[in-house]
Amino acid sequence: MASIFTQIMNGELPGHFIWRDDKAIAIMTISPIKPGHCLVIPVEEINHWDELPADLAAHLMLVAQKIAKGLKATYSPKRVGVMIAGLEVPHTHLHLIPVDELTDFDFSLQKPATSDQLAVEAEKIRAALKELGCSAADCA
Repeated sequence: MASIFTQIMNGELPGHFIWRDDKAIAIMTISPIKPGHCLVIPVEEINHWDELPADLAAHLMLVAQKIAKGLKATYSPKRVGVMIAGLEVPHTHLHLIPVDELTDFDFSLQKPATSDQLAVEAEKIRAALKELGCSAADCA
């Protein structure tokens, strides 16, 4: 069975996209720790991040860097943290979280967001990415 992320990519489940190319997507997480918390996901279903081919791992990090710039422009955090937890879904994904302190990495702080809230945050990030020169093809 396809992972929940593959189902989102295929349009079988809703998702709030902020990036899409032939190797990766980025979507808003449905239970953010902070506004702007999003996920960078390879299109290919690979369970463990340490099994990613080197070129795909590099691509995910480049996408994450671009999105981090959009998160900085949108939320003005001290940092944009990246975490690969890998416990929730058996499909590699990088959490990008605008953070101001170390406690902002506490997953017990996650709260479900409404679809409307996620749509608003996704639009803010897409707008920032376009302002930073992201192509319309990549900014989903």
